[in-house]
Amino acid sequence: MQGKKSWLEGQIFMTISLLLLAFLIGACGNESGSSKYDKKKLPDLVDFNFHIKPILSDRCFACHGPDANAREGDLRLDTEEGAFAAIGENKDRFPIVPGDLKSSQVHYRITSDDPEEKMPPPESNLSLTDYEIKLIDKWIEQGAEWKKHWSFIPLKEPDLPVVEQEDWVRNPIDNFVLSRLEKEGLKPTGEATKETLIRRASLDITGLPPTLEEVDAFVEDTSPNAYEKLVDRLLDSPAYGERMAMEWMDVARYADSHGYQDDVERVMWPWRDWVIKAFNKNLPFDDFIEWQIAGDLLENPTTEQILATAFNRNHMITQEGGIIEEEYRVEYVADRTNTTGKAFLGLTLECARCHEHKYDPISQKDYYQLFAFYNNVPERGLAPYQGVPDPKITLTKEEVSDIVSFVDEQPIELMVMSEMDEPRDCFVLVRGGYENHGEKVEASAPKAILEFADDLPKNRIGLVKWLTDEKNPLTTRVLVNRYWQLYFGTGIVSTPEDFGNQGALPSHPELLDWLAWEFIKSGWDLKALHKLIVTSATYRQSSQVDDELYEYDPQNILLARGPRHRLSAEMLRDYALSVSGLLVDRLGGPSVKPYQPEGLWAEKIGGGGGSLVRYKQSEGEGLYRKSLYTFWKRTVPPPSMMTFDASERNVCTVKRQSTSTPLQALVLLNDPQYTEASRVLAERVVKEGGNSIEDKIQYAFRTTTARYANEDELAILKEVFDREYQGFNEDKESAEQLLLIGEHIFDNKLDPAETAAYTVVVNTIFNLSETITKG
Repeated sequence: MQGKKSWLEGQIFMTISLLLLAFLIGACGNESGSSKYDKKKLPDLVDFNFHIKPILSDRCFACHGPDANAREGDLRLDTEEGAFAAIGENKDRFPIVPGDLKSSQVHYRITSDDPEEKMPPPESNLSLTDYEIKLIDKWIEQGAEWKKHWSFIPLKEPDLPVVEQEDWVRNPIDNFVLSRLEKEGLKPTGEATKETLIRRASLDITGLPPTLEEVDAFVEDTSPNAYEKLVDRLLDSPAYGERMAMEWMDVARYADSHGYQDDVERVMWPWRDWVIKAFNKNLPFDDFIEWQIAGDLLENPTTEQILATAFNRNHMITQEGGIIEEEYRVEYVADRTNTTGKAFLGLTLECARCHEHKYDPISQKDYYQLFAFYNNVPERGLAPYQGVPDPKITLTKEEVSDIVSFVDEQPIELMVMSEMDEPRDCFVLVRGGYENHGEKVEASAPKAILEFADDLPKNRIGLVKWLTDEKNPLTTRVLVNRYWQLYFGTGIVSTPEDFGNQGALPSHPELLDWLAWEFIKSGWDLKALHKLIVTSATYRQSSQVDDELYEYDPQNILLARGPRHRLSAEMLRDYALSVSGLLVDRLGGPSVKPYQPEGLWAEKIGGGGGSLVRYKQSEGEGLYRKSLYTFWKRTVPPPSMMTFDASERNVCTVKRQSTSTPLQALVLLNDPQYTEASRVLAERVVKEGGNSIEDKIQYAFRTTTARYANEDELAILKEVFDREYQGFNEDKESAEQLLLIGEHIFDNKLDPAETAAYTVVVNTIFNLSETITKG
């Protein structure tokens, strides 16, 4: 009992000590605060979308906006008709008169000193700054040009901006970024070190850190195209497809169970493996979309094209008795509709399910016209217990092997899409109620985005053609923005889920449009888009920032420095497995069950569950596969990943939340996967790291961070080693307990005290901000 108490006390002391040491060595790097944009001078040409509308939305729409119940004075400023309409008892006044300040009631009210006349009224606790008043006045004087929402304006290729510092530009992306910086009176940051560049690019493109051999080879390559060769190699790596699939799993709400209370297992991993294959083949992205939405409706569809449609069967499904089947069938159709809106249009379509959209030009009828495209699947609301719901496809062993060559499976059934011979009648559902049929509708798309052409079929093929039409203003903007987010942590539009009126404005609108246009011109070539981004001077900047720039632009909106943000939940785990040498790096196959707290599923299950009542941990290789292949139970997702903000996968997710909590540090310090990885790397350190303590610590540091530790860092880590070595020498039992964590067998030829001490050193390095951050 005393030994257990001593071990527990030692673990608590170690946790607290390592948290303090990691803080001392690592850079905090939290980027928060607000930038000083109010210091800018008035623009030469005032733009309604980017200068005026945000002010109206924040200060005026509460009383003069889309909500008829809250509207005052019968005045609307959220529509062009309302802003220019005659008002007053005699209809002899106008809110805005283009070119005429004196006749514009808006000018009169926002400049008035009379509290009875002033707008916004003092009691609203809202006000306009002098800058904002001058901006509105200048817009009126310039003609008060009203524009529809920026993201609904048809795409056109912008001209490349002319810049002064031309020698910095590596490709057109840099023209747009540098032009904005020069207008702000800023300069870009110098290029990152080669060690940082290879680590950054490797993590972004493959999801894995580079090996020491790869780092050394790149650093020693002095050829002018060394970096381009590196990028090409990474894009050709099979790990590229896994990295891209990792992001797509959130979009597609992929899981290995149905969800709801009776959360039973489903087999959908062959679709996941098809996604990996499609990314690695660089399937044109418009085909990637078409196959997933409507592959079954293509002429003579292949098995692969039908399999791709499992994308639209990834939603939650119930097997619980006593439900109303039509209610749940409608939920499944609504899920597909909402997913289409978020994944490809960047709109909150679900807001229009029960009523007219308050903020975007999407009517309830528009919603159910889109709904109609997905309403003709021959499915039931109640899935058969322990069975595969129709429609489904049976894949033979040979067909599965065609997707991933080494998989040795019996025939597999999984859910896919198909179309009924006679389409169901579709209605507007009053207040969203499944049984409350209103107006009958046919399949179509919102006119405010793009007219649904008469020659398009009114089925999912027609929907895809509408989505990928180059005249559709949203789809490519939404897609390239998400891939920009993958590299920079934040999209050019920081609300990738909402390109509507309530979403954020793009920080670099011309750059967004140029990227979208270039994506179309390239034939929807995703690898070309990735290469364009990572070879830009913008991406290659150092993420180091001085106090002045940080104060001016804490969130790096202006892109005056390189990207810096924490690795995703999956990448953190894969990072530790990779640098330790534990990672089993092979493609595809059934999902696996790595370490998680014992009894968690049994404790949380609320009844039913079938094969998923208890968690049966994988053995051997299954413990060390990439996190992409971790079994995803909807009602109890992998706990360590959830701690690091992984999405639950119940609905389409295009941006994860980003939190910082003590629990995250505790996972990195104590989770068996990270402790075991630390120990296995420590074994390598003892065997391969050199003769001196300093050499061994440097080997551990370089393997983990891709760079050499400086003198101060080495001194701190040597102090950690010396203290821990002494402690473990005095308490052999604690050393042995630490070295027994995990299923990987410890090499008992090594000195337990020394290996345990290096385990603590490695775990400290794992916990550095630099290690868990891409920067």
